Amino acid sequence: MNKQMIDTSPSGGTNATITRIVLTGGPCAGKTTALVKVIEHFSSLGYKVFTIPEVPTMFTQAGMDYLTKNKAFFYEGEKATLELQLALEDKFLRMAEAYDGPCLIVCDRGTLDISAYMTPAMWEDITRAVGTSTLELRQRYDAVLHLVSAADGAEQYYTTTNNASRNEPADEAGLQIARMLDKKVIEAWTGHPHLRVINNHDDFDAKLNRVLKEISNVLALPQPIEEERKYIVRITGKLPECTESEITQTYLVSDPDSEVRLRRRIWNGKPVFVLNSKKRVSPHELIETEQQINSNLYQAMLQQADPYRQTIVKLRRSFIWKGQYLELDEYRLPKPGLLILETKGITECESVKLPPFLEIVEDITGKKEYYNYNLAKNR
Repeated sequence: MNKQMIDTSPSGGTNATITRIVLTGGPCAGKTTALVKVIEHFSSLGYKVFTIPEVPTMFTQAGMDYLTKNKAFFYEGEKATLELQLALEDKFLRMAEAYDGPCLIVCDRGTLDISAYMTPAMWEDITRAVGTSTLELRQRYDAVLHLVSAADGAEQYYTTTNNASRNEPADEAGLQIARMLDKKVIEAWTGHPHLRVINNHDDFDAKLNRVLKEISNVLALPQPIEEERKYIVRITGKLPECTESEITQTYLVSDPDSEVRLRRRIWNGKPVFVLNSKKRVSPHELIETEQQINSNLYQAMLQQADPYRQTIVKLRRSFIWKGQYLELDEYRLPKPGLLILETKGITECESVKLPPFLEIVEDITGKKEYYNYNLAKNR
């Protein structure tokens, strides 16, 4: 994580907490409206909110053509896009460091969004030329919030009229392009320890409220305890294209009202290490914090493993189905073969659009014996 405690006074005065968030998503996802809501909400809580505009839109309006067939022109345009994105972020960070109070920097798309629109080889060439890497760019941000395109699960709200720079048409072919771009952007950010995919909802306010909730979690503000819908399932058909990762989860010794876990997540052969803690501050509220750590600290903290709990090992398949972000966990330990489907960000009053290739064996929403913390207990 990049949350910083910075002394802004020459004589050692007030420390300003700086948090950097990326707000991204597919075409017609509601980012512009969400950004306005974020500014209003967190400004009212005393945060100085800086917003960094979407650089590709600025470039398009200034004459850049991202659909050009001229490879040299495309390369220079994308390289310049990354360079300006980095420069803007760095300048706003300097301003935040000089501000006397907590700051929230919200990027309307981030550096890794750029990689979704080119081949991996060209992206590697560009990052090398700029003097950076995908790993370094991913670590610049405390959280990434991806708003699912209206083209997936909320087609009736899909339009291109609110963004003159959008290239895909508002027809079925355009919807397919938008869905494809949506998935490519998620893939670009996969591996970030605090990537959250924000579902579409019939009530758009529910989508906006989820954005506020996720940012509040990053800021370690108390949040209402909510139960995600969970089901034991059986696979009955072909799964859609998924993002697969191997997760090893170890619980540490902690206070009775807290839950602390280490997680190693391997995606495309690359490990990411995360320390997560949850602390109840009232019967109905908790504070959850999450930070990326290096492999050395991960190995050292394994010495604090709770002796009364086993390590959880599972294969996670993540995918979008009709605008909903779903996670299918196949357990290797301690319950080999157990398959649990978990929804993300679906409100209590909403129905879950269950995929036809999964058969529901049991609804386990709210059943504490199926919480990972309890599944890990030594029997």
